[in-house]
Amino acid sequence: MVWPMEPSSRTTPVEIRQSGPRILSIRWEDGEESAFPVRALRLACACAVCVDEWTGEYKLDPAAVPEDIRPLKVSSVGRYAIGIRWSDGHDTGIYPFERLRALADREGGKLG
Repeated sequence: MVWPMEPSSRTTPVEIRQSGPRILSIRWEDGEESAFPVRALRLACACAVCVDEWTGEYKLDPAAVPEDIRPLKVSSVGRYAIGIRWSDGHDTGIYPFERLRALADREGGKLG
């Protein structure tokens, strides 16, 4: 049996915005705010193009990601994630809110 994900105030964004050219910010329903340097977020992509589906090994070469990478479009994916179309042409990554919050929590509110 598969149980649906239960959103919580920790993983429910109330605002997602670009905070300058290099930062994507998310304000969560629990009042916390996370700031993601956009290049670090691009490097954290976990799609099948960037991460081997069988081994979990990262395939993305950080040197191939421009220092001035930026999101061209951020769109919702259902009620659980965002998709980002990047200036390097990459657009297959899905960033679930639970993963974004875990990344932010691990990095003390700031990835990168």
